[in-house]
Amino acid sequence: MIRLLLADDQALVRGALASMLELESDITVVAQAGTGDEAVAEALRTRPDVALLDIQMPGKDGLEAAAEIRSRVPECRVLICTTFGRPGYLARAMAAGALGYVVKDAPPEELVEAVRRVGAGFKVVDPVLATESLAYGVNPLTPREREVLREVLAGRVVSEMAARLCLSEGTVRNHLSSAIGKTGTRSRSEAAMVADERGWL
Repeated sequence: MIRLLLADDQALVRGALASMLELESDITVVAQAGTGDEAVAEALRTRPDVALLDIQMPGKDGLEAAAEIRSRVPECRVLICTTFGRPGYLARAMAAGALGYVVKDAPPEELVEAVRRVGAGFKVVDPVLATESLAYGVNPLTPREREVLREVLAGRVVSEMAARLCLSEGTVRNHLSSAIGKTGTRSRSEAAMVADERGWL
């Protein structure tokens, strides 16, 4: 029997996934969570075999929760199940210690099989995402470049970015220029959108 922790911030989705997975004779949902922090707490409380985590959740996101669960409950294997089929997220999920990554629009039988395979210690990765991830390569952005691009997505101007990040305006412009070059784009807004689409932020 695979003891499963299920974490998703959308109650309807979480409930539907739990109901579907409970129909399987070899899977039992031992805990549910709506945030990354709750997922870590439930993993510590129930010591599940597999944690099925969404990426976008309040508090700790699914990637942060995955890393903490792998550190504090090492016997628990992590499977990411998300709407966001972005190559950069895949790379970050694997770096956080996840064994699997599937997208929510996959057929139900694929998700069930992914839970079983991850529970058995095998890696499971959506093949389309794996191909895209190889095509884009590793995330070329530095932590500071990611920070300034997130500020761009939030609609902030250079002076606001500098104040928020405790940097000079010149340093912010340098990071933006570097990020534009690395993403092969022509403007800071375009660079931020491309980086976000690829899951690099």
